[in-house]
Formats: sequence, structure tokens, C-alpha cells
Amino acid sequence: MAETTLSGPTHQILENDYASEWMGIQVLAISDGHATIRMTLRQEMLNGFGMAHGGMIFAFGDTAFALACNPAVPAPGEENSITVASGVDINFLKPAFRGQVLTAVADRRSSAGRSGLYDIQIFAADAPPADAGQPGEPTPNQPGELIAEFRGRSRTIPKK
Repeated sequence: MAETTLSGPTHQILENDYASEWMGIQVLAISDGHATIRMTLRQEMLNGFGMAHGGMIFAFGDTAFALACNPAVPAPGEENSITVASGVDINFLKPAFRGQVLTAVADRRSSAGRSGLYDIQIFAADAPPADAGQPGEPTPNQPGELIAEFRGRSRTIPKK
């Protein structure tokens, strides 16, 4: 499947995802088994040490995981099922700070029957100065420094 670059709510699961909306998540690219998303760390996303709260990093990675697991447009016969997390692990490698731009890149590693395995890498980059324009902005090819590794195990289940 060809990769699509999108802007705004671009996936059916984001239509009523108020947590991802509050976090300011932008979908950069999505294709079968892949998603790249971005958000900027705000003050209310920080912990008492002034760095990104681990729960924010986890939630960000979880959104990328969900987007990679579920097709943006279900194929005929898939509209009555969803793919959810059956288990996840996250390793925090480095801190991230207010104003940094986070990018998560999610990729399917394996799929068998109703189960799947996904790796999500989360990167942090300093935001460009307000007057710098677009050229200094992190890109999916150069998203910044690796700050966390998220591994998700998925299971496809009937939609309720």
C-alpha cells in the first residue's frame, strides 16, 4: 500500500479521540502497518522534574501504535473488527523537554492471524525559532534524538 501524507484528523479512530486531540497530535504519514505522528511538548505535559511525563510519552507512542494497527479505511469485511493492544513495553532512553517536537515512527514487525508485533521509536528535536520558518523543522527522515522505544503486541477483536 502506498504511503499517504495527511493533515488534520485523518483516521477513523482519531475522530473521537479527545486525548490525542488534547495532546495536539498531527498525523504525518500512514500506510498499512506504519504511522508517523508528531506533537510539541507543552508545560502541562511535564512532570515535577521539568521533563516530559512518562505517561505523555507512553500515550504518544500508544497513538502511533493504534494508527499502525488499524487501517485508515477498512477493507470490505474488516469494518466489524478493531485491533487493540494486548501488551506493551516501553524503554525511556533520554528525557524530553518543553517546546521539543516529538515524532513517533511505528512499524509492524510481524503479523500472524489476529496477532501482531509493532515497534515504535520516539524522537525529540528542538523546535525551530518562530522566525526560522519551515526549513529547520524536524522531518520524518531526521526526527531528532531517540528518546524511547515502545514495543506493542496487538490483537484483532470484534468491534462492539
